[in-house]
Amino acid sequence: MTDLTANFRRVRARIAAACADAGRAAEEVALLAVSKHHPAAAVRAAISAGQWEFGENRVQELVTKAGELACERGLRWHLIGSLQTNKVKDAVRVPGLTMVQSVDRSRLVDALQRELAKVGRDLDVLLQVNASGEPQKHGVAIGDAAALLDHIQTVAPALRVQGLMAMGPLVGDPRPTFDRVVELRRALQDDSGLPLSMLSLGMSGDLEAAIAAGSTMVRVGTALFGKESVQE
Repeated sequence: MTDLTANFRRVRARIAAACADAGRAAEEVALLAVSKHHPAAAVRAAISAGQWEFGENRVQELVTKAGELACERGLRWHLIGSLQTNKVKDAVRVPGLTMVQSVDRSRLVDALQRELAKVGRDLDVLLQVNASGEPQKHGVAIGDAAALLDHIQTVAPALRVQGLMAMGPLVGDPRPTFDRVVELRRALQDDSGLPLSMLSLGMSGDLEAAIAAGSTMVRVGTALFGKESVQE
């Protein structure tokens, strides 16, 4: 059985060391535990290790898991996978949904605004950027990010854009990709007037490069939970 307590200790140590190398305080980087394809029991074990923020890729799995863990009042869920518009209604009604990190198109923005207005709530979101340009990845192109942010500011008052999310390349040095996201963030800050303080960059294999570039949240699954154990 995976020793979650030891895994969390190792990952937090990696984050602290990477922050020290970058001249940053460890508290500047949050850990999002990616629990996709792992059972609710694994989330409960992670809670015992002091973790309360979790990321899920698919709405149905999030709905099911959040229901099983409804008694854990402090849980904060992040949706990090591509969100289909026909799943928005279910997503925004998940208890404990804190953030959607995968906002990447105007049609999704419009659907989120409609459903959030119905339930009378606001929601923190990140723009997902395809900074590597790889066709198999989701995310708004760097050149289209400003227009998407403008669309949100114009028509979606229920969406609070907190920053950007991106993935490193499938192969090669991830640092240039992360640096492009940081530069995009600066440009969007200047254009929009928003602080955009959050950068969700880095996963199990490249969190050190992400922290060196300026990430404020790393999304870690395999290094914590091991290989995926529950298939949909």
